[in-house]
Amino acid sequence: MVSPATIARPDSKTISKRYPDYKVIVLNDDFNTFQHVAECLLKYIPGMTPERAWDLTCEVDREGQAVVWAGPLEQAELYHSQLSRAGLTMAPLEPL
Repeated sequence: MVSPATIARPDSKTISKRYPDYKVIVLNDDFNTFQHVAECLLKYIPGMTPERAWDLTCEVDREGQAVVWAGPLEQAELYHSQLSRAGLTMAPLEPL
């Protein structure tokens, strides 16, 4: 049986192929405060620092969106869901 991440070649060699990483993107809106966005990033995104959370919050405001995390789909779905439930406006998950 061939796993989803393995491709069989006609010459009987197999190659491993990584699953794509996904981007978690926060969108700008007119109702979440800077403080709330930064606090949510700190609470739900592993390894987030206060400085990085504030920089990303400013990027959301300035650019209209920011990629706040990227990685495996299952984790991306979790962080996306948590941020969404906290009231942040989220873009759909996108492959990197």
